[in-house]
Amino acid sequence: MTSPQQTHESHGHSHSHGPAAPVSQHLRKVIAAVLIPFATAVVVGLAVLWPGGTPAHERTGVGFDRQTEQGQVVQIERVDCKDVNAAQIPSTGDLSKPQGREAERAQNGDCAKATIEVTSGKEKGHTFIEVVQPDAPRQFHVKQGVVVAYAPDAPRDLQYSVTDVNRKFPMALLAGIFALAVVVVGRLRGVMALVALAVSFAVLTLFILPAILQGSNPLVVAVVGASAIMLLALYMCHGLTARTSVAVLGTLISLLLIGLLGSLFIGWASLTGNTDDNTGLIHGLYPEIDMSGLLLAGVIIGSLGVLDDVTVTQTSAVWELHQADPSMGPRALYRAGIRIGRDHIASVVNTLVLAYAGAALPLLLLFSIAQSGVGTVANSELVAEEIVRTLVGSIGLVASVPVTTALAALVVSADRAGAKGSPLAPPRAPVEALPSVSPYPAAGGTAGARPAGPAHPTALTGPVGASDPEGPEAAPSLPVQSASARKLGGGKGRRRKK
Repeated sequence: MTSPQQTHESHGHSHSHGPAAPVSQHLRKVIAAVLIPFATAVVVGLAVLWPGGTPAHERTGVGFDRQTEQGQVVQIERVDCKDVNAAQIPSTGDLSKPQGREAERAQNGDCAKATIEVTSGKEKGHTFIEVVQPDAPRQFHVKQGVVVAYAPDAPRDLQYSVTDVNRKFPMALLAGIFALAVVVVGRLRGVMALVALAVSFAVLTLFILPAILQGSNPLVVAVVGASAIMLLALYMCHGLTARTSVAVLGTLISLLLIGLLGSLFIGWASLTGNTDDNTGLIHGLYPEIDMSGLLLAGVIIGSLGVLDDVTVTQTSAVWELHQADPSMGPRALYRAGIRIGRDHIASVVNTLVLAYAGAALPLLLLFSIAQSGVGTVANSELVAEEIVRTLVGSIGLVASVPVTTALAALVVSADRAGAKGSPLAPPRAPVEALPSVSPYPAAGGTAGARPAGPAHPTALTGPVGASDPEGPEAAPSLPVQSASARKLGGGKGRRRKK
């Protein structure tokens, strides 16, 4: 027969890896009093800063700011590069320099003469010729999709040119494989994660980017947009629970720290944010945009995804520790949770640094070719931006571990014991419900009775202390031996005479 105590223990174990136990009504009110004003402020910020669309401008025809159409390679013919005047630089005969070798190959090699057909737009079906040099990094093949740039002001023969290849199908296929893997492994939670990902991209493309282009402060836009993404993504993926609310608070505090540190050091290091052709084009088209603020906005948004992972993991760890041992106080929960967090810090910081280093790898390779010193490389604005971005984000990640762990320990320990709707204080098991099966044989060889004498250390001393591994709630006190037990066992360990 299963006792109530055994039932309680198995019930507690069944929830140790499942959803968090709900907290009391009082604690839910406290959390709501903190988060509702914050969520209201985010909604008001979205309403005030909502751009209503990307502002229109006259196309410059430079870089990405060009009108494009779709095209397809219909024919390729091999020709002598001299016949099509493919050489852009006259050959000097000096093959010791890169310019001389490139011009020599362009003049003496075989070029590809590709016929491109426009497959979209007003002039669908129009064809033009594209010459590809033998040393070009991108070579064409028949039936290959390409992206065609259209310049209406150029001469008729020069209005169309190939700018890139069409990669939509392999990208869509890879995205489909990713979504399938997430759904198969994550099931309903994976579906909600995909929905949250779509919502995050919607906030980024419909609010953050157009609002910055319209002249709003990039830092304010990034804070409001990142907060909206955080609220939507966390609650959609992890549910509207106290555990998720604590993770939201920990993420918010860490984001504020990242914003303050980023603003301080970006200004102190005189980082302009205008370091390459793309940022130069943005500044040229929209000179009212604060490029250093745009850099800070990128730091905040880039750190948000990793912060969500850290705060949710730490909050879940503290919640599970409390469910495993409800007798643990806030200090014990914090110490246990921070030990888990230290391992998380080491892996996350290394991941963030390597991610930024991988993105800047071509730049670092150029500095290596130039044989520049470490100090010279780090002092250049291109590299200094990545260093500040990495270090500020890493400081926020490191700080999120103790902050979130402390919040979770305080919240889960502050729950009122016995409050309505709170299962955190399980009822004490009655003495009569204790299991009657004992591993010790009874006197006379009958199994099922306890041995003579105080077989349990609490038989005469009362309840188990906090040091007991089961905790004070799981091990109720045992009464002193009954008269029948003393009669069978002698009361003080004496065996009954036959």
